[in-house]
Amino acid sequence: MKFLKKLLILPVLLAGFAAPTLAQTKVGVINEQRVIQESVVGQHIATRLNEIRQEITAELSAMNVPIQQATEQLNAETAIMTQEQVTQRPDLVQRFQVLNQQIQQFEVARRVREQEFQYTERQAMVPVLEALQPILAEVVELHQLDILIDRSNLVFSNQSVDVSADVISRLDQNLPSVPVNRVRMPADAAAGQAQ
Repeated sequence: MKFLKKLLILPVLLAGFAAPTLAQTKVGVINEQRVIQESVVGQHIATRLNEIRQEITAELSAMNVPIQQATEQLNAETAIMTQEQVTQRPDLVQRFQVLNQQIQQFEVARRVREQEFQYTERQAMVPVLEALQPILAEVVELHQLDILIDRSNLVFSNQSVDVSADVISRLDQNLPSVPVNRVRMPADAAAGQAQ
């Protein structure tokens, strides 16, 4: 029982010794997600990415329409046929094979477009992350912070230590927009996806 009490008292003692050190440490908090969502450049990137996502969706939909039509037509023609009857008709077998190839090609195209979108998103954020480094250094110096922590790594913090608004303001001044251009994968990379 004494051993258990000592184990329970030990963290309290350690906290007591560390308290003067922690009291002298000035901590700031930044909400990186808020900075990206509320900054002018973050909103610009989100708008452009949404436009690119819609463009990709339209491309994939256009590719999928003939596949859907062929599927519906084959299903209608073979609805009352048995599997054996279908396999005895070479024309139907060939159409099913062509349809399967088209479905596989569509799936490859869908994966490639998703990779393109993710890469486009990462490329759009590169200048923002680069611009944030000196801004964060300025904010740390201005507020005389010893530590700057992202809000996502905390359970609780007082709102008074949050410097996100200052970071957003500085980011808006320094980087109001960035080019957000769709990145396309080379044809040989897309061909590699098919294998």
